[in-house]
Amino acid sequence: MCGIFGFASNGKSIKNLNVESTINNLYKLSETRGKEASGLITIDSSSIKYIKDSISPSKLIKRDDYKKIIKNLLTKNKEETVVIIGHSRLVTNGEAENNDNNQPVDIGNIVGVHNGIITNESQLWEDNKNLIKNFDIDTEVFFKIFDQFLINNDLVASISKTFKKIEGVANIAAVFKKLNILLLSTNNGSLFYVKSKDSSSMIFASEKFIIEQVIEKSNLEDNYDINFIKHVVPNSLAIFSLNDLEALELEFNNVDVLKDLKPNIELKNRNVENLSLNELKVLENDAFEKIDFTKYYEVYKLNKEKIAKLRRCRKCILPETMPFIQFDNDGVCNYCKSYKKHEPKGIEELKKILTKTNNEYDCLVTLSGGRDSCYGLHYIKEKLGLNPVTYTYDWGMVTDLARRNQMRMCGKLGVEHILVSADIKKKRDNIRKNVSAWLKNPELGMIPLFMAGDKQYFYWSNKIAEQTKVKNIILCENLLETTRFKTGFCGISPTHGTANTYTLSISKKFQMLFYYGMNFLKTPSYINSSLLDTVSAFSSYYVMEHNFINLFDYIEWNENIINDILLNNYNWEKSPDTDSTWRIGDGTAAFYNYIYYTMAGLTENDTFRSNQIREGQITRDEAIKLSEEENLPRFESMKWYLDTINLSFNDTLNTINNAPKLY
Repeated sequence: MCGIFGFASNGKSIKNLNVESTINNLYKLSETRGKEASGLITIDSSSIKYIKDSISPSKLIKRDDYKKIIKNLLTKNKEETVVIIGHSRLVTNGEAENNDNNQPVDIGNIVGVHNGIITNESQLWEDNKNLIKNFDIDTEVFFKIFDQFLINNDLVASISKTFKKIEGVANIAAVFKKLNILLLSTNNGSLFYVKSKDSSSMIFASEKFIIEQVIEKSNLEDNYDINFIKHVVPNSLAIFSLNDLEALELEFNNVDVLKDLKPNIELKNRNVENLSLNELKVLENDAFEKIDFTKYYEVYKLNKEKIAKLRRCRKCILPETMPFIQFDNDGVCNYCKSYKKHEPKGIEELKKILTKTNNEYDCLVTLSGGRDSCYGLHYIKEKLGLNPVTYTYDWGMVTDLARRNQMRMCGKLGVEHILVSADIKKKRDNIRKNVSAWLKNPELGMIPLFMAGDKQYFYWSNKIAEQTKVKNIILCENLLETTRFKTGFCGISPTHGTANTYTLSISKKFQMLFYYGMNFLKTPSYINSSLLDTVSAFSSYYVMEHNFINLFDYIEWNENIINDILLNNYNWEKSPDTDSTWRIGDGTAAFYNYIYYTMAGLTENDTFRSNQIREGQITRDEAIKLSEEENLPRFESMKWYLDTINLSFNDTLNTINNAPKLY
């Protein structure tokens, strides 16, 4: 999830290095992995000092206290070993406004930073009741278990045992009050480092590309060779002596070596100082109303009675409110009559098109945290035997549940995860502005604007592939999820017989732009600061080339197999407000599907289950039963969504419920 990075020098050639520029560039480049909080650790021979705050890295490096701590370290220790460690945070466990939940984490003997999510945190606290929980951040339990093991074990055995206790992902960088070392360790491989040509200094970061860019931007080509960047591979550690920066690298599964290996580690007794400005910050969402959902369920039931009377296709379950639907004399709709069954091309065909390279990775797998991308990662790694790197674009509506499921997959499979985090506060503000504008004039065709902020996902897929030098970008998109009503409500007729939702003719693209333009004129509130983001989203989705490989073009999509693998092999997490495994990692889905159901009497569940009928995967009776269950309103998820974008649940639901209906 987050970004961890740092610099260390034994002091011999530090005067030739532009250390401040190096650290500042590490912060700026790592900011793509998290902008919601940041922190800094400095270490010299006598002390460990740190600061942290709920501000972005780019703001932290402009602050006087940050500049002062860096300057004091470098001025005081011209000939001594120094270490600087940084963190850029994407918030998961623990609100950033409570600075105790930000990083670095100080537990007394260990001060460190962590990237990832430990998904069995609650169970670890339950199993270790002797440990006292002080914060709301999962990093704390990792370091406290590690510290507990250190009492009776050597360092290598202790870190290995700690990793065996956890589920999820942990990439850590830690320093110690009494041990004269820097420790890097990981279970999924999101850690890289490079030593200088004279071995007197080193740089580490969460991504190889970050190190490459820091060397270039800080003019360090004479000191570091990007061809010698080393990967801290999954389930391994690297220990650096703070005397000479000599490195010991070891994989945890090398049991015989672990038994005998006891590195010679010099003892120290450093002071630990927290120099953070701990001002109290008010949580924005604390003032939101407590909601009794009962009256909203009553409205849903009244609507459901009317929706049940809609005419539906006799083969699938699409209702008469589906845009451009037509029924023949037998009551079968044109969507069924024009449907072409999906015929997987087969694994051998997939292998033929995979571009072979000498790169460390065979492919880039886009990982949303939803069921299809998670299963796809499992299949690519376990069934195809490929070595993938994964990528997520987090635009502010990726739920914590999805993030935890991403970490379950990457941790167990030992797969590096690259995160691109948007400016989440800005993205959520854009969503709020567009939802607020929509509420002034509820129009079904304008709902996709709520999701415009995630479409840069395609742009970043290409960008990350370029950065990692990967030729094959694999998406795991279920073709049965194709919906026609979202563009249909814009007045755009469907192109039957194709599942490619990115394909619109030039004339239909202009038709869509005209539709949006007319609604912008009717509701000027749409013309707001989100407009550039929306234009970028349209370009990423409909204009940019999509030279991606879709795994499900080549293998069969089977819901039962996918659910079985994820739930039983990976302890995959479902949402408490639905039994479905679909659309639970996307914070917007519960909200927009409620609108579609309330105003039009159909949702994505109806189109998805209809496609399954056409494929022969389920019967019409099964589809009706499933869609009724899945169309139940998920008010808890909707409450989270509206709280997150700072809108009133009551006001919003009242507007939706009173909006004009198509039935």
